Amino acid sequence: MAHLAEVLSRTAARVPDRVALQFGSTATTYAELDGQVNQLARELAAHGLHKGDRLVLLSGNSDAFVVALYAGLRLGAVLVPVNPRSAPPEIDYFVSDSGAVMLLFGTEMLEPVRTWRCAAAPSTLIPSFALGAADGFDDILTAASRRSTEPLGVELHENDDALIIYTSGTTGRPKGALLDQHRVLWVGVNTALGLGLREGERMLHVAPLYHSATLNMLLIGGMMYGATHVILPSFDPAQVLATIERERISFFFGVPTMYTFMLRDPSVSTLDLSSLRVCMYGAAPMPATTARALMAALPNTAVIQACGQTEGGPGGMLLQHDEVLAKPSASGRRAIPNTEVRIVDPDGDDVAAGEVGEMIMRGETMMKGYWGKPEATAETVRDGWLHTGDLATIDDEGYITIVDRMKDMIITGGHNVYSAEVEKALAGHPAVGDVAVIGRPDDVYGERVVAVVTPREGTELTLDELVEFGATQLSAYKLPRELVIGQIPRNPSGKILKHTLRDQL
Repeated sequence: MAHLAEVLSRTAARVPDRVALQFGSTATTYAELDGQVNQLARELAAHGLHKGDRLVLLSGNSDAFVVALYAGLRLGAVLVPVNPRSAPPEIDYFVSDSGAVMLLFGTEMLEPVRTWRCAAAPSTLIPSFALGAADGFDDILTAASRRSTEPLGVELHENDDALIIYTSGTTGRPKGALLDQHRVLWVGVNTALGLGLREGERMLHVAPLYHSATLNMLLIGGMMYGATHVILPSFDPAQVLATIERERISFFFGVPTMYTFMLRDPSVSTLDLSSLRVCMYGAAPMPATTARALMAALPNTAVIQACGQTEGGPGGMLLQHDEVLAKPSASGRRAIPNTEVRIVDPDGDDVAAGEVGEMIMRGETMMKGYWGKPEATAETVRDGWLHTGDLATIDDEGYITIVDRMKDMIITGGHNVYSAEVEKALAGHPAVGDVAVIGRPDDVYGERVVAVVTPREGTELTLDELVEFGATQLSAYKLPRELVIGQIPRNPSGKILKHTLRDQL
């Protein structure tokens, strides 16, 4: 198979004048995008970026994100796209853990990057360039615009490493799922087969581009089919709906929370949304009432659920439109093409219908492993099967429903939050004697982060104080939305009994 940057070149040769990116008032054709990627690749090479080097990409949704992504891939660098809402300590962790040699950041990240550089140890400081005008940093896009648009001719292969995408793991610190060119290309192929992508699809991207589903399934996958990628920098329900009408969007992906707010917007019943062919959702369960309301509001649109893991490429399973209609509470019924999904007991045998087991999967898109963590890799990938840590049931019709997470993951508004990471950050507050973090069901966000705190003797604590303290170390979506004061149940070895805690709340 080809490599990722070659796919872009081939599409540019096939449909050079088709719009590849639409961001605000700026439209970029495939031929222009291919040339801009070559220019930035040359500029990055001039600053010492080589094949195999890790390149951190810290940017919100923009056309510059796409140019930077493909420029790094064209050099054979390993891209490390990270959450643009990351706090300075998180930036430091991603840089040091990945062993990155360079960082590119969107201008909206100027202050966090500046703060990180002021506080970071000299050993973790790396050259950092802005994707635009940013005080105190070189604008690498302007510099690149003076370079040749001809390709550099770096020799690339499908087994070359391509991406490290960070996901939360059993230790509470993010782990980097390593994917090579082959695996990411197969994500695109499988997506096209499973979701029915078409030539010239018009995709709207408002979910974060750094996220594996948006990045690998839709952005990179869509490049294979000459899709026009319409990019919004952030989610606003009225703006999303207006963009669907104005740009004649045919394919939209969002987390359930987005659809909830879109359905509440008055314009959903007045705008012409007839161009929408597919509405895909994932990253969190969608309430059955929301799924039915979405189908009623868009009667000519296929509603499809995708459920999987970053470690899978992402890969996993799908719930097609008629299956969502029949069992909206299910997580999936059939594996994504070229993927196998099973629900197994601790011995690795398939569970009987109605029994709970772990979801495991295998296929072309499964990660090579966790970057720099062979023990965690060996624990997660066994005999070729990716052990997801998700507990699920399967019924006699093949519908699979995830019922719990072995890793105590909280999913709020489509974002994964690992409780141990939040607990570690909040435990440093001087008024916190003991702390546990759990998820509580939320009609809008799916789950909300709840901090249960036992205050130190003689102290008092408010939610605002706890959030202000946590914000110095954590992204905003990881911060608690609710504070409960009380005692935290633990077993004799000191482990928090979160099951008991959830029952108590």
